[in-house]
Amino acid sequence: MPPSLTRLALIAAAGALASACHAASPTADAARELSVAGASVHLVFEPDAFGAGAGPILEWVERSADIVARYYGRFPTTAVTVRIGAEPGAGVHGGRTFANPDAVIRVRAGRDVTAAQLRSDWVLVHEMTHLALPDTGETHAWLSEGIATYVEGVARVQAGNRSESDVWAEELRSMPRGLPDEGDRGLDGTHTWGRTYWGGAMFCLLADVDIRRRTQLRFGLQDALRAVLRASGGLAADWPIERVLHTGDQAVGTRTLEDLYAQMRTAPMAPDLMALWRQLGVEPDGDGVRLTDDAPLAPVRHAIMHAPPGATAAAPAAHPSGE
Repeated sequence: MPPSLTRLALIAAAGALASACHAASPTADAARELSVAGASVHLVFEPDAFGAGAGPILEWVERSADIVARYYGRFPTTAVTVRIGAEPGAGVHGGRTFANPDAVIRVRAGRDVTAAQLRSDWVLVHEMTHLALPDTGETHAWLSEGIATYVEGVARVQAGNRSESDVWAEELRSMPRGLPDEGDRGLDGTHTWGRTYWGGAMFCLLADVDIRRRTQLRFGLQDALRAVLRASGGLAADWPIERVLHTGDQAVGTRTLEDLYAQMRTAPMAPDLMALWRQLGVEPDGDGVRLTDDAPLAPVRHAIMHAPPGATAAAPAAHPSGE
């Protein structure tokens, strides 16, 4: 995973995506039809635009779709178009996701992107995760972006594509950006980058831990999100946030999501994140973390990162994604 400021730069640059995706000549684009986890992926890109060739691009799209499908039990849509625009540089530069009504993801990647960078990419998994949640409106963008930010790390760990310690290390570095500042009006009323992305991810972490504690590890946020996808069909649906949270709570037999939203929607709730991480067995260790299994909530940590029964690992990243 790139440093959080790089994540900020990528997300902030997404507004220029549409024009960048059309920078190459339309006649040079080629379409490929992929089938991943029962979903049809219509991939549009310029094969000769990337120095690594078409193979790593195809593997990247398939791997990302597989990671998301494993987390949700299926890919969020039956069909999606993925358009990849090439531009100068290396790495993956940003993306946007639409479903009005057809699912479309537009991503920008550098012409010099390497196979290793594609194996450790977070952007496409993040964008595909957006397809699994109904549209709840701009006021609640923190829920969509928070889920995508939180699920990306967990889903990649479950698929064997990212290390657990790397995910927790990023949370320790970046999640405090989601805490309220002076004058904060809660998640619904404060639309800064930190509150939207990492405040939303903080909501997800708190919910995941609470659901697993209340259900003696039988259920977690993953079960709630799968239920929301099954009931709604994902991003093409327009749902009020109350319906999303109620549907998730019903699936796991708690009121965690609804109660947590009541606490955080208009008030600057500031949990003690470091105390929570220590209870989970996550201790700061230089630039990284040390995971300990004798912490009181270590079983919760294991449950969050453990792949559901029957899942098999996807291809691992060539290098730790924190590099």
